[in-house]
Amino acid sequence: MAEQIIVLMADWDEETQKALGAIYEDLQKEGFTGKQTPGIPYHISMSTYPIDKEAEALEAMKKAAEACSKFEVSISHLGMFAGGSILFAAPDRNAELDKLHSFCDIGLPQEFAWTPHTTIMIDEPDVIHSALPTVVKSFMPRVGTIKRLHLCAFWPTREIAAIELKG
Repeated sequence: MAEQIIVLMADWDEETQKALGAIYEDLQKEGFTGKQTPGIPYHISMSTYPIDKEAEALEAMKKAAEACSKFEVSISHLGMFAGGSILFAAPDRNAELDKLHSFCDIGLPQEFAWTPHTTIMIDEPDVIHSALPTVVKSFMPRVGTIKRLHLCAFWPTREIAAIELKG
């Protein structure tokens, strides 16, 4: 399958990576695996770009990294997108997150309005619904730190660049 989309992502710090990973480990213990892309860190997707806009996406990423410093975000609740196939941990929007997003949004049409989220699991709705009790038991609100940006093309996954927030 040829690459279809580029995604600019804001990565969580190592401690938050471990905490979110522990939720997924609990899911795996209960037999859930999901269909989400393996091998990428937990993140907040900031924007998507057509595959032919790689240079523009990379430039937006560099500008965002120069303008924004690492910052804390509260992850206070769980959510599910319409259709029930994506379960996520939801960060509370704050000024720093909105500022970072403003640098990543270069005015291209997006399939959906931006909803900050960190995917926990993607699967069929009935599987997601069956996994909810495990996630509810495992999830604890926390404060995490957004520390870097990375840019990937998808399917298959190709890492394009990663930059620490410097601002």
